[in-house]
Amino acid sequence: MVEKLLQMAWAARSRAYAPYSKFQVGAAIETASGHIFDGCNVEVANYGCTLCAERTAIVKAVSEGALLPGGLKKVVVAAITQEPTAPCGSCRQMIEEFADPADCRIYLSRSPDKIDLELQHAVLLPYSFNGSALRD
Repeated sequence: MVEKLLQMAWAARSRAYAPYSKFQVGAAIETASGHIFDGCNVEVANYGCTLCAERTAIVKAVSEGALLPGGLKKVVVAAITQEPTAPCGSCRQMIEEFADPADCRIYLSRSPDKIDLELQHAVLLPYSFNGSALRD
């Protein structure tokens, strides 16, 4: 199933809107229920309003009613760089919010035919704030 996510992430990357940075990123996610969503980065002149590919895919899944906290299983990030591109801090926090705590994998890819790095999501944001105290 990671192969399909890889293909979708690279296809999404081709749709990225990055007129300022020229840094195109694509992502694809899989939920625990097997739903798959993709996303690309969308930047605007005010960089604070820019959306990363990972957050775009997660927002699409949530808005379609397919992703609740604890339901994110896989995230693939696709970008052409020297080293694998990991999610930014904001994306890491959003992944943490929706990740299956037992098993959510992050896959980083620098070319359409290869996963360069696979990580357990918790490695990306150790000692994360998960908001559980706020939900009680």
